[in-house]
Amino acid sequence: MRYDTHTSSKGRSSFVLIGCEMSSKYKCRKKEFVRRDTGSRKCGCPFKLHGKPVHGWEGWMVKLICGIHNHELAKSLVGHPYAGRLTKDEKNIIADMTKSMVKPRNILLTLKEYNANSCTTIKQIYNARSAYHSSIRGSDTKMQHLMKLLEHDQYIHWHRLKDEVMVRDLFWCHPDAVKLCNACHLVFFIDSTYKTNRYRLLLLDFVGMTPTGMTFFVGFAYKEGEHVNNVVWALERFRGLFLRCDRLPVVIVTDRDLTLMNAVKTVFPECTNLLCRFHIDKNVKAKCKSLIG
Repeated sequence: MRYDTHTSSKGRSSFVLIGCEMSSKYKCRKKEFVRRDTGSRKCGCPFKLHGKPVHGWEGWMVKLICGIHNHELAKSLVGHPYAGRLTKDEKNIIADMTKSMVKPRNILLTLKEYNANSCTTIKQIYNARSAYHSSIRGSDTKMQHLMKLLEHDQYIHWHRLKDEVMVRDLFWCHPDAVKLCNACHLVFFIDSTYKTNRYRLLLLDFVGMTPTGMTFFVGFAYKEGEHVNNVVWALERFRGLFLRCDRLPVVIVTDRDLTLMNAVKTVFPECTNLLCRFHIDKNVKAKCKSLIG
């Protein structure tokens, strides 16, 4: 809990105060950001030990301040941060597997195979991955790092700013996707995903179809909101991928998102806009379930 090793200072002596990991209570720094769906390990356990070195540093004298725990003894050490701490070799393994795009649960299984007695949890794997990504990013912000990666890998991308400081909308696509987009320009699917990323941003997804019935990703766009202005800007960037004006999309399939449908009419006036059959079936089932039971 506390310690002091500044023995060179006059009037100060070395000591160590040891307590239970469940001692004290959790204090949130910002009360407005308190999450209701999480808990805390701390329960105000009073157990404490005070230790100080014996004269001549021949050992330690330990004094029991309180020997009572207000909780049951843990049956397993799994989930305890100190017991599940990662070694240097394990951190290197996590970094290498993260580079290879291995999923966290598979990384955890690999560590368990190396050490069957490991108490590491999936949370510590996520923390190690986050620390690794932060070390790569350095002093750059996440948006600056993203822009550098797009430039380094030669992605085609556009963005526009809000108040000349904050990125408002972002569109990007792979160079190979542009070749497929111009070769297979007949049918495209456009849809938005909601709340699928940690920033809760809207992701507009553009998917093309080949003559053999296979699909491919054309591009992606992060939008500030669901306004027509944001969707029209993304569709205009999508239109900019086509090299010839006579080889624009013939059919665009969407769900019944009126904002998206109006934007398609604005940017691609000669294109036929069809409703997605999957979304139609989904809505029919939802309505029938409420009527039939």
